[in-house]
Amino acid sequence: MSAPTGVATVTQGAEPTEPGTGGGGGRASRRRSYSFSRMSGKEMAIRYVLLVVVLLITIGPFLWQLSTSLKSPTEDVYTATPRFLPESPTLTNYSAVAETIPVWNYALNSIIVAVLVVGGNVIGATCAGYALARLEWKGRKLVFGLLLATLILPGEATIIAQYVTVRSMGLADTLLGVALPGMIGMLNVLLMRVAFAAIPEELEMSAKIDGANAWQRLRYIGLPSVRGMLSVICIFAFIGAWDDFLWPLIVLTDPQNYTLTVGLQYLSGAFTLNPRVIAAGTMIAFIPIAVLFAVLQRFFFKGVEEGAVKG
Repeated sequence: MSAPTGVATVTQGAEPTEPGTGGGGGRASRRRSYSFSRMSGKEMAIRYVLLVVVLLITIGPFLWQLSTSLKSPTEDVYTATPRFLPESPTLTNYSAVAETIPVWNYALNSIIVAVLVVGGNVIGATCAGYALARLEWKGRKLVFGLLLATLILPGEATIIAQYVTVRSMGLADTLLGVALPGMIGMLNVLLMRVAFAAIPEELEMSAKIDGANAWQRLRYIGLPSVRGMLSVICIFAFIGAWDDFLWPLIVLTDPQNYTLTVGLQYLSGAFTLNPRVIAAGTMIAFIPIAVLFAVLQRFFFKGVEEGAVKG
């Protein structure tokens, strides 16, 4: 009995055919997939060379700074043949940083600024993103368009206006004045709006039918669904506030209020001929970022994955 028309046929010793292809389409698609998955030795070598080059460019300077910070004062860091591993590793350069500048006071100031910036972004971006994504009110599209327009403005174009505003508020030379302009980032508002907009509409409607108001819907439906994106915002806001150099340098005048990035400039003047201490200072500034990322990395990758899938 012959097979019905349109049904795939399989014979012993022959490859299965797909309906309507006559067998040629299936073999061609398998040949194409095989050719894409197969990699020659030359292509494999090129890929590994590119990976090594990218690895050296990205983490090479960091590893060199770490190595320099561990080298002893008697070891030459300017040898004709660069030596990566220290001959006799030591932590004296780190103690020299603490003896030269009040590094822990500067670090505390940076932590205060970073906490204010992260807290402002978490609360402000969450409320603004939810209002733009889930609440109906007049002028919502106009406000959203204005927020998007601010994203294309370079920071240097508004830095003078920011300083005049902060000074008129009496916040010059204060840590709150340093943190205030970064406490609500427009990009973070946009990210939270996208995250809230991805929540199924049926959940909101069912909560409305049960009598939940806007705050209750935000608390019990919205926030549990956007924790990944919130962790991404926390990490980027903390890194941005911690690494910022230009704005704290403009606002702060009292050395006691300096943040860590501004205070480390003293190492450049006091230890011009000793790059080991400068490298130790940069490593001290890097440690809090590494700790924060290690704590939140699970939520960070979850938030990035959610954004990629929903986007």
